[in-house]
Amino acid sequence: MKRTGIVRLPLHYGRAPRWLVTRMIKLAHEITTIIIDEYGHSIFLQRLSDPYWFQALGCVLGYDWHSSGVTTVLTGVLKNALNPEEHGLAICGGKGKASLQAPLEISQVGEKFGFSTNRIERLRYASRMSAKVDNTAIQAGFPLYHHAFVVAEDGKWAVIQQGMNVKDRTARRYHWLSEHVQNFVLEPHDAIVGNIKREIALNMTDKQSQNCQKISTDIAKEKPKKVLRQLQSIRPAHQTSLKKWMPEAEWKEYVVDVLYLPNNLNWRALKTAYEFQPKNYEELLGIKGIGPATVRGLALISELIYGEPPSWKDPVKYSFAYGGKDGVPYPVNRKAMDQSIQILASAIQNAKIERKEKLRSLQRLCKYVPSDHSS
Repeated sequence: MKRTGIVRLPLHYGRAPRWLVTRMIKLAHEITTIIIDEYGHSIFLQRLSDPYWFQALGCVLGYDWHSSGVTTVLTGVLKNALNPEEHGLAICGGKGKASLQAPLEISQVGEKFGFSTNRIERLRYASRMSAKVDNTAIQAGFPLYHHAFVVAEDGKWAVIQQGMNVKDRTARRYHWLSEHVQNFVLEPHDAIVGNIKREIALNMTDKQSQNCQKISTDIAKEKPKKVLRQLQSIRPAHQTSLKKWMPEAEWKEYVVDVLYLPNNLNWRALKTAYEFQPKNYEELLGIKGIGPATVRGLALISELIYGEPPSWKDPVKYSFAYGGKDGVPYPVNRKAMDQSIQILASAIQNAKIERKEKLRSLQRLCKYVPSDHSS
């Protein structure tokens, strides 16, 4: 990953009041217009992929900086504030059922931007695969409920999506940037942020999982009956969990089912895989019906029968996007921090809004800046 950040995302329920959202949309329109005009689409997309900057923008617009709602409310506000004809940028998808509209909205925006059918299909694929990866290839107990796909008129894109765990009331946010995605299933993220780190999590996008990816793909290309026999062979009588193989896990507090053998796999999807014969893990993951249980089952067969384990390291990072004030995990990158603050401050100053609103926005930005920043 290119960048990481620490952001606490406790689950907050309810809706943002309409009077606040209306003001946020107006302010967001002015600020984003200045940023896009001054720095261009690429820089704006890069900033959205920076969890620190994304959180700061939510703070500037007046929302609770530490809430999981920043993700859903801020992307919703930006979706309303950004106009494809005016800004050359659009946000597709959103929270809950709105996320399912992303493919249709990408097609509509692509037509406005004059994209070819092939380019539109590539964008739709990027949207679908980014969601599939974070919902299936990474299993830490945070199923997605929010997917926002940001696309520019030059075809570049970014993804901001979030998953939640209702058991421990926490959320996790995933940031993607097209310029940094070389492979959808090999460490494609710009950042994965949250305040909970699992002792054990299945991460099929880790470089350490490459051999497991290959074996999983090879297994899926076999006849489903053979896969069934292999699954049955690693499920001893009355043995439903992997505690036997992974005794170091925090069993009392573990809130996800990643350590448990799946009761069943999607045999229809595996039949499709057998008939399709995927060339690589990305093609396998892209098959409809290949979900978390099937991915986990194939990974466990790979580890326990063929000796090729996946990565069990949680990819979420506990580090500041710009370093920590005590030098942990590394010294503050003052230049990077100053640049982010300058971009937002300049945009606020140049925005066509009332002086009182400018002062309030700058005050909120100052509150977000660490107290040692001036030292």
